[in-house]
Order: sequence, then structure tokens, then C-alpha cells
Amino acid sequence: MLTATKRTIRLRPEQERALLALAERRGLPPYRTLLQAIDAGLTAIAGGAARDADTREIAEEVGTIAVRLIELERVLDRNLFVACAAYAYARNAALGARQGDEAIAAEARAAFDRQRGLATEGRP
Repeated sequence: MLTATKRTIRLRPEQERALLALAERRGLPPYRTLLQAIDAGLTAIAGGAARDADTREIAEEVGTIAVRLIELERVLDRNLFVACAAYAYARNAALGARQGDEAIAAEARAAFDRQRGLATEGRP
């Protein structure tokens, strides 16, 4: 069987007024309202520590995701550049042009910049 422990507390006048107003609204005796307030306060304090840990874990996961997104963006940029280079070399061969590697690389870079610009258009 659980036994209750008797405690004496002192309320500031504004706390007493708030307690009495809350008790009246709920139609409960002030003592019962005070017990509910203590229970709710202890629960909130105990839950706060768990919430802080959850927030910390979420922040770490968001950081991990951000790093992976940066890596993914680099891989996608490399793939886009390779595709643009392949296009530039294929176009050069199809046209029968005898441009050097530097000229074809410049065309590939220009195509990459155009495509990257289109992909990021409207993004901050």
C-alpha cells in the first residue's frame, strides 16, 4: 500500500490567486487542484529531459542527412558533367569536326553550366 508524505509549501500571493481561480473553474477543492498541478509539473519536468534527448538525436540525424545530401549533390554534378562531356565528344564526332580536347572540354563545361543552371533555376 502506498503512503502519502505530508509536505508544507508556501505559495506566493499570485500563485494562490491562480490556484483558487483554477480550482473554481474546475469545480474542485484548491487542495485537489494543487495536487494536480504538482503532478502535471513533475510530469512536465521529467518529460523535458526526454524531449531534450530526442531533440539532440534529431539534430544529429539532420546533420548526417545534410552531409549525405552534399555528397549526393557532388556525385550528381560529376554524372552531369560526364554526360555533357560525352555529348560534346559525340557531337564533335558526328559533325566531323576536328576540334582539340581543350575546345571540346570547353563545350562540355558550357553545357554543364547551362544544365546546372536549369536544374537550380528558381532555387535560393
